[in-house]
Amino acid sequence: MSDQKKHYTVYAESTPNPATMKFVANHLVVEGDGGYEFLSAEQAVDAPMVLRLFRFAFVESVFAKDNFITITKLDKIEWHDVVNQIREFIQDNLNAGMAVVNEQNDQAVSNTVQDSRTEHATPKNDVEKNIVAILDEYVRPAVENDGGNILFESFSEGTVNLVLKGSCSGCPSSTVTLKSGVEGLLKQMMPQDVKEVVAVEG
Repeated sequence: MSDQKKHYTVYAESTPNPATMKFVANHLVVEGDGGYEFLSAEQAVDAPMVLRLFRFAFVESVFAKDNFITITKLDKIEWHDVVNQIREFIQDNLNAGMAVVNEQNDQAVSNTVQDSRTEHATPKNDVEKNIVAILDEYVRPAVENDGGNILFESFSEGTVNLVLKGSCSGCPSSTVTLKSGVEGLLKQMMPQDVKEVVAVEG
């Protein structure tokens, strides 16, 4: 007996970044730990729904992880004018069986989708492993709740370099969160190692 087809419902949720909106589904929309970020239609050639989302002239970037899609818009339009249209578009396409991203095995996935995948850099030592573990346990759940992601990039001479994705990228409050929240947490839990946390381009 075949599995019953999933029925998706989608709702919209505002984020701390006024330029982004989080669209949450009742089932997973993508697999993978770090999610996927697309900054242009050219990057989305093997991400069918993302490519269609870029047909909306106001869509600037798309971030997809677990059961949500975060869309960043251009300033020329207000969310209240388009949020229901986008929510219904995502819901209808999910229910029609359209993939957000084609996620075959790594050998089969196109280079553009591979490049759009977002994951932690591989820790090189125990200090970096501890940083990643703290981020995963204490920081990422809250960041994902706001429609974003935070990724470990590197560690050198007391400085932790992190990459912000989704709603966190370009968010006016993200710098405050990074410095007062994440930096404070890491310095408290790893006082001998961590002196500073900075955001870098990823």
